[in-house]
Amino acid sequence: MWLIDFLVKNIFNQVAVLIGLVTLIGLVLQKKSFEDTISGTIKSMVGILIMLAGVDVFIGGLVSFQTIVSSAFHISPPTAQNTLQNFTNNFGSVAVSIMALGFLIHLLIVRIFNTGFVYLTGHLMWWISLVISASLLEVFPRINQGVLILVGSILIALYWTFQPMYVHKYMKKVTNSDEIGYGHTSSIAAYLAGRFGHLLGKPEESTEKMKVPKKIEFMKDITVGTAFIITIIMLIASFFAEREVVVKQAGDLNFVMWSIIQGFKFAAGITILLYGVRLFLAEIIPAFRGISQKLIPGARPALDVPVVFPYAPTAVLIGFISSTLVFLIFMVIFGLTGFATIVPSMIMLFFPAAGAAVFGNAVGGWKGAVLGGAINGLFLAFGQALTWPMLGNTAPELAVLADPDWYVIIWLIIGVGKLIKLVIG
Repeated sequence: MWLIDFLVKNIFNQVAVLIGLVTLIGLVLQKKSFEDTISGTIKSMVGILIMLAGVDVFIGGLVSFQTIVSSAFHISPPTAQNTLQNFTNNFGSVAVSIMALGFLIHLLIVRIFNTGFVYLTGHLMWWISLVISASLLEVFPRINQGVLILVGSILIALYWTFQPMYVHKYMKKVTNSDEIGYGHTSSIAAYLAGRFGHLLGKPEESTEKMKVPKKIEFMKDITVGTAFIITIIMLIASFFAEREVVVKQAGDLNFVMWSIIQGFKFAAGITILLYGVRLFLAEIIPAFRGISQKLIPGARPALDVPVVFPYAPTAVLIGFISSTLVFLIFMVIFGLTGFATIVPSMIMLFFPAAGAAVFGNAVGGWKGAVLGGAINGLFLAFGQALTWPMLGNTAPELAVLADPDWYVIIWLIIGVGKLIKLVIG
């Protein structure tokens, strides 16, 4: 357990280390020169760290945005019987074991059956292990811990193996290549956007080719457009939010200046992120060929959602706006009807929506991008409403922190588990 805990904390949960290690192994297997090996490894790790720095910059803005929007709509999360912290305290070691054993099983499946993709999105490995653990325990609360780890490991290995496979048809349309896979828990939203985006538009109507009036052509620059739009949204949200909440967020700044700075920080984060993605992709793709040639024939890396952002940066912003609007509409409807209380989780409204929008854009242009974001908003709205009570005895916060695939996994495990209990009595 000490070794597993060390590997999870220092390798799997440290994305830069994981990608750097994979790059190093790939370059060594290709017998690259010492200087090329060191250079490629460092650049891949630095690229990841730059990407994560960009994420950190605008996540601060997203969290502030979430606080302001929740205040504007007078929304607070529902109460729970248990908490995620309690669950990780009691079952964290189980989740760690599922993650480690599951990754070994995943590698064996890829190697033996030549399934094509090695899942390398480290932080999501941890979260999915928690999702699977909580779902199994909701149905089988008295399950033997060894059985829980074995079943959970098999389920998570199957997910990591097949998730990049079924969405890859549309991933190739996004990247115009076959060198990387999509390894992210927004895959169901990305798949649906890719599957149905063509019904609304055409690839020729791409977000990157949109014709706009000359006076607002500056919006086509992703940095400028993001800063402009997010600032306006922040200003509107701040105007309707409770004064004490806005003052607490803004500190000594006037709320107008604070909103402008938040919008610009968001844009800066996106710009930094895109640079980091380009840097590490330039190293990981050629390096991984060594692994696919020597260790796991035909394998390609399945990578985190930001890898698709550079292919359609404008779609990223469109997806976020579309996703947020759809979620807020259902948040109001659910609140007025008493159906459920849901909370806007801006990180999940951004990343999965952005990925789905890029997929939708690849087949249906800007309309497909809008569809991708809307699909994510629908998943998050109904997912929160339906899934929060399903996890009431374990970790209900997972329903708020969730990407679309989390909901599908939870629904399938709990649904099939209850069916099994019904059959066996």
